[in-house]
Amino acid sequence: MTKPRIYTTSFATIYPHYVTKAEKKGRTKAEVDEIIRWLTGYSQTVLEKQLEESTDFETFFAEAPDPNPARDQIKGVVCGVRVEDIEEPTMQEIRYLDKLIDELAKGKAMEKILRE
Repeated sequence: MTKPRIYTTSFATIYPHYVTKAEKKGRTKAEVDEIIRWLTGYSQTVLEKQLEESTDFETFFAEAPDPNPARDQIKGVVCGVRVEDIEEPTMQEIRYLDKLIDELAKGKAMEKILRE
C-alpha cells in the first residue's frame, strides 16, 4: 500500500496555508506556532529549523520530541472524517493539527484550543 501523498509533502509548504487561514480570521502566526509547539513539543527554534529543512510531514510528526498527551481530547470532523476515529497514527496527528487550526480560525479561545 502506498503512503498518502501528504506524508512526503514538506511541512514548510503547508505551514504558510495554516498561517494564512488563521490571519484571514484575525489570528496570528504566533498562535499557529503555539498550537504546533503544544501538539508536538517542538521548541520555537527547532520548529523553525524543521521549516528551513523542509522536513516532510511523516518525519515532522515522527521526530516530535514530546507529543502532548492531551491531544487525545481533540475531537471533531476534519475533511469529513472524525479525527478520534482515524487509526493510522501519522494521519491522525496531521488531522489533529488541521482540527486545531480550524478551531483557531473559527475564533475559539486559545485556552480551549490547547485543552487547558
